[in-house]
Amino acid sequence: MTWINEEDGRVNGGLKARWRVAIVEDHLLQRNRTEELVTRGEDFDIVFSGSSAPEFVTWVRAAPPGQWPHLLLLDLMVDRAPSVDVELVKALLKTGLRIVVISALASPPLTRSIIRAGVTGVVGKRDSEEDIVKAIRAVLRGEDWMTSEVASLIAGDPDRPALSIQEERALVLYASGLTLEQVATAMNVGRETAKQYLDRVKKKYASAGFMVRSKLDFGRIAWSDGYLDATPRRAP
Repeated sequence: MTWINEEDGRVNGGLKARWRVAIVEDHLLQRNRTEELVTRGEDFDIVFSGSSAPEFVTWVRAAPPGQWPHLLLLDLMVDRAPSVDVELVKALLKTGLRIVVISALASPPLTRSIIRAGVTGVVGKRDSEEDIVKAIRAVLRGEDWMTSEVASLIAGDPDRPALSIQEERALVLYASGLTLEQVATAMNVGRETAKQYLDRVKKKYASAGFMVRSKLDFGRIAWSDGYLDATPRRAP
């Protein structure tokens, strides 16, 4: 039987999966150009294109499930004011919608908040058009995407919890996929010592209002705060 899994893009029967994309961008010329970039990909369909997040929410509530987008390409700023708040982004992410933010980086605190909310793809407006398409593909694959400019902005976050060298190393190793035992071996310390380093990381982030309950959370903070390599991945 020939079928397409629309949830994750896996293909059976030789057919090519198609991804539904929504665009929120208040500048008409930029929105038109973004539409051109997206439709250039043979596996993308644009199901919505509008100027604000509230407009998108109104549309998606009325649209049948078969038209709901897999991914939202979101401009953070409208007329020099945030077009979307962090709570709305969190609510959209909880539905399973994947989001790529296109930001002028005019408001570093807003960009940091959006990343902390769980957005895994951020492209600066000074990045190349090719980066936009690569970011979309990476996030649809379940990967993170952040250009060097965004990584620098996050690394300079004054509110980021201060970690010791050993705490930072334990975080990076664990978030990179190693087990606790492997982290201990790599650091040449005992298992309990490695666990203590990670527990300190958890406590410091909890004090900053960011709860770390799982290995996925460790990965999230390591990426969003610039500890892991944010070099863009190659698109297939």
